[in-house]
Amino acid sequence: MTRIAMLGAGSWGSTFSLVLGDAGCDVVVWARREEAARAIREEHRNAEYLGDVELPASVTATANVAEALEAVDGVVLALPTQRLRDNLVGWKDDGIALPKVPVLSLAKGIERGTDQRMSQVIAEAVDVDPALIAVLSGPNLAGEIAARQPSGSVIAAADEALAHEVAAWCAAPGFRSYVSQDVVGVEIAGAMKNVIAIAVGAAVGLGYGTNTCSTLITRGLAEITRLGVVLGGHPATFAGLAGMGDLVATCTSPLSRNHRLGHALGRGLDVEAALLEVGQTAEGVATARAVDELAQRLDIDMPITKTLVGVVDHGVTIEEATSYLLARSVRPE
Repeated sequence: MTRIAMLGAGSWGSTFSLVLGDAGCDVVVWARREEAARAIREEHRNAEYLGDVELPASVTATANVAEALEAVDGVVLALPTQRLRDNLVGWKDDGIALPKVPVLSLAKGIERGTDQRMSQVIAEAVDVDPALIAVLSGPNLAGEIAARQPSGSVIAAADEALAHEVAAWCAAPGFRSYVSQDVVGVEIAGAMKNVIAIAVGAAVGLGYGTNTCSTLITRGLAEITRLGVVLGGHPATFAGLAGMGDLVATCTSPLSRNHRLGHALGRGLDVEAALLEVGQTAEGVATARAVDELAQRLDIDMPITKTLVGVVDHGVTIEEATSYLLARSVRPE
């Protein structure tokens, strides 16, 4: 039986351990806190994130990362984007290395200061062969997957055989995987959809309706594609599950943390209060800052991203942001 180390016991890590367990894998979850590890190990629950959802019997947990990595066939990383490098380097400094097995990244974002995608961070931080790294993205709201509702996703790796191997790990009933070799496109789509989801959530918080939200989603997809193609992604990726699929799910569902964050901003809360209300990591703010810096450096027009940074960092009101976007000069679509 395939043995997988799941490094991260938050909402997405716990949910994906359920998928892996349902697919027939033995899963060892690494949790930062022993009490969380004990609850998973003894009660097969992570109530903080999944409520009463019961994890498969094949899912266990530990607070010792070295123990989680013992004799595994694969590693899944479900750590917050902006803390991924610190965790990996910290383990490396403690003499704990990732084994030479396939590594799947569930993190979605761009690292501030380096403009690196998560696969690049992993490869650089702990000297993992890029050929062993796969990434996953798609319309994957954790709450719906934890309820075992049907869902689809894309697993991308430079080596197509690796993508198929990783897809076999998560071949659970109701979880449909597609494979791709467009690692750049899948990662950019997964990162950027969080940015657009905040903008759409803010529009909903202001009381705007379907026309506004549809416009933001569509023009947001144009921004995502523009950036992704410049960085080397394939245009078709952004029309698929990792692109449009993930974007629609994240922008329209109140289960999305980034949508809820935007909704709070639209209701007039400042960023700190909005983050406190959401109560969980919402990657879109840090990603917007990183992408805005990257877009300026590459001279890519990304007005929604730029405007969102104005809101969260420079005191621009949502109303002012809306006026700015509407006042932009007429141009071809």
